[in-house]
Amino acid sequence: MKPAEQPIAREWAILLVLAGVQISHILDFMILMPLGPQFMRIFAIGPTQFGFLVSVYTFSSAAVGFAAAFFIDRFDRKKALLLLYACFAATTLLAASSQSYPTLLAARALAGAFSGVLSAIVFAIVSDLIPESRRGSALGVVMSAFSIAATAGVPVSLYLANHFTWRAPFFFITGLCLTTCSAAAWLLPRMRGHLSAARERHPLEQALAVFRDPNHHKVFLFSAMLFFSGFAVIPFISPFMVSNVGVAETRLPMMYLIGGVLTLAVVRFVGRLTDLHGKRRMFTLMAGASALAILVVTHLPRVSIFVAVLASAFLMAMLSGRFVPAMALITSSVTPRLRGSFMSFNSSIQGFAAGMASFGASLLMGRNDAGELTHYGTVGVLAVVATLASIWLARRIRPARAAP
Repeated sequence: MKPAEQPIAREWAILLVLAGVQISHILDFMILMPLGPQFMRIFAIGPTQFGFLVSVYTFSSAAVGFAAAFFIDRFDRKKALLLLYACFAATTLLAASSQSYPTLLAARALAGAFSGVLSAIVFAIVSDLIPESRRGSALGVVMSAFSIAATAGVPVSLYLANHFTWRAPFFFITGLCLTTCSAAAWLLPRMRGHLSAARERHPLEQALAVFRDPNHHKVFLFSAMLFFSGFAVIPFISPFMVSNVGVAETRLPMMYLIGGVLTLAVVRFVGRLTDLHGKRRMFTLMAGASALAILVVTHLPRVSIFVAVLASAFLMAMLSGRFVPAMALITSSVTPRLRGSFMSFNSSIQGFAAGMASFGASLLMGRNDAGELTHYGTVGVLAVVATLASIWLARRIRPARAAP
């Protein structure tokens, strides 16, 4: 049975498994940020060292994703996913056994190396399996991973960290990876339809074909602006809420739980609206709302827990919601024969932009005598500028022409 001929029920099961892959590696990345106050205290590090702990993951993802893009379309997508996912699971065990800041840093670099390529393969599989008329909804399912990770994964992981040790969440993620990998091995079809075209070309020629299209240049810049705007702000939400806004560390699970529930509803709703009203229109709407949310959160004074949770939940929902039409725009801009390489290059560019954003923000920020983070508002303004640039670029991205 060809992937395009999958029955609807099996199609949904596959989407749920792919969402599970996304949940596990997104949770592995996300859990570092709410654990930020603990890591700063346990390892005696400041905002810059913590920012590097976040950014080394994305820099590694960018470097390996770029290298993988030359070869990724030359393999069955199912086999590639299973191998990379198993390696990723091993890196979570390595993180759990880290004894110092340098060893944890090394473990995070290895995790990022597999995570970025995993994400590229997941989106390539969705694009190969699902017709464009239903792709917005399908992407909404897979991209619900962020909200599910925030709603269930982060609170559970924080509970484990608070009641046992910071290592416990990484053991939990390892178990989740092994369970999902078994389901993927059973449910995913072999996906080899792209191989004949890919193997007719030298890997360098495949890469040149990706970069030869001027439309792809716009997509890559669009992705970079989108991830720069998000990851300049995201890694420091928890430290800022604790040190500046006055949210207790024990309240962070509730903050992520409420934010995740709202995000889950928004992502699914935006996915349906994207199919109905178009990718560009929905992206413009959601990106504009995310710019407002960024400004609110990064300039938040000391407020009640209700206001803090409401503001952070709004930000999580808008940042996630804009990625649904954004990914629909991105995946429709490339032909199937180039999709794996293109998505891997795109993931690499996203990772590099995210790393530059988080590390650059950490260099800009500091701590005052009261222990509060400084210049987070300036970081928020820069993130809004990048968001506005992504809106401008989204209007210039065109669907892919038929393959020659």
